[in-house]
Amino acid sequence: MALTLHHWRNGSAYEGIADRFADVTNPATGEVTAQLALAAESDVNEIIGAAAAAFPAWRDTSLAARTRILFRFRELLNERKPELAEIITSEHGKVLSDALGEVSRGQEVVEFACGIAHLLKGGFTENASTRVDVHSVRQPFGVVGIIAPFNFPAMVPLWFFPIAIAAGNTVVLKPSEKVPSAALWLAELWKEAGLPDGVFNVLNGDKTAVEGLLTHPDVDSISFVGSTPIAQYVYETAAAHGKRVQALGGAKNHMIVLPDADLDLAADQAINAGFGSAGERCMAISAVVAVGNIADELVAKIKERTLKLRTGDGTRGCDMGPLITAQAQQRVSGYIDAGEKAGASLVVDGRTVKPDAEGEGFFVGPTLFDHVAADMSIYTNEIFGPVLSVVRVDSYDEAVKLINDSPYGNGTAIFTNDGGAARQFSNEIKVGMIGINVPIPVPMAYYSFGGWKHSLFGDSHAHGTEGVHFFTRGKVITSRWLDPSHGGINLGFPQNA
Repeated sequence: MALTLHHWRNGSAYEGIADRFADVTNPATGEVTAQLALAAESDVNEIIGAAAAAFPAWRDTSLAARTRILFRFRELLNERKPELAEIITSEHGKVLSDALGEVSRGQEVVEFACGIAHLLKGGFTENASTRVDVHSVRQPFGVVGIIAPFNFPAMVPLWFFPIAIAAGNTVVLKPSEKVPSAALWLAELWKEAGLPDGVFNVLNGDKTAVEGLLTHPDVDSISFVGSTPIAQYVYETAAAHGKRVQALGGAKNHMIVLPDADLDLAADQAINAGFGSAGERCMAISAVVAVGNIADELVAKIKERTLKLRTGDGTRGCDMGPLITAQAQQRVSGYIDAGEKAGASLVVDGRTVKPDAEGEGFFVGPTLFDHVAADMSIYTNEIFGPVLSVVRVDSYDEAVKLINDSPYGNGTAIFTNDGGAARQFSNEIKVGMIGINVPIPVPMAYYSFGGWKHSLFGDSHAHGTEGVHFFTRGKVITSRWLDPSHGGINLGFPQNA
């Protein structure tokens, strides 16, 4: 009998109405491993209500006390990373090493949040006017709603909730119903770290849960990561209900390879960035733009490496795991069909892969197309699978125009040994995150993550300084005190409490 998973409210599991369920599946085998209770409207209200009730006390908890809990959470997460990675692999399918990398990148944001005191400091001006002082503070916003995607069950929520909690907000996390266990595991870890009940809550569900977060009057901000059409809907709906919103959308990331580049390095990194996590990354490279006369050699090197990749169950030491669902498998296979029909050269066909796995998993192997044109669906659409397209252009300017004409602006990369070309590319490309000989330019936690154009709706990127500002709001106080007060005598060393 499959395990039943519920919500998390006020520091413990919460069953709610539990009259609708969704299957949770191991995508490497096709086995249903759990039944997930989907929220009814009353469950949404109960869980948001718990977060709203916990907010005043958490807001007024000292920064020193909040930080101590963050440090404890950080230590627990560091100790148990392998356990969380196994959960991610079992529900998402990515290989264990990739899952561990995901947790580590999320841990960076926890560590950044442990030092949030510096970024929450205000300013002070004495005698701005005669005997009038002015100071500023940053205060928590309230109840934070986080709507996370399936492809990073731990890292994406960790982009948001450590900073939100450290700043004094309470959180309602809505994980993807395809991969709910990581969120529930993190909730239990917060409990062990000493986080007060109601500060971190997990709302499992589908459209009912999402709509509840977007429209409920007690939710003050929304953080979302997903496809562009849904990101735009989330932004418009939540903003119309008076919420602060950061909605990160889809991507079509290009990697330009100039004639002077190290082609072995470029081929290695095209493989890593195109096929890691089965291409189910918003920062995946899906289009390699070969400039000049290097294309034949570059494609040959990529093909050689692609054919050596081992696809299968992520627990068996394979290079690449399955796609998340049978529907994703069908969609990606359909794009490969469309690429063939459109006239692209199919160099490696992932539809014929023989995976190292038991059961009926959702596999498409690494796929490589050459001679891809800008009007083909495999180029224009975000496939979200292991399909790498090589586009041939004659010049650097043509490559830049290709990227700048794209409606997406999430990430891009250039491979070159020419510092002047790299600098020019960084200056003129219309993309939010840029790699120079780095294929997946995801910033460190103390910088901020986010794209341009249709890859971001809202004004704020994730984590870093922008994340701190998103989860707080400024206040300026002007004061005049005519008589000094006396604090009394206390010779003890002052302590934080």
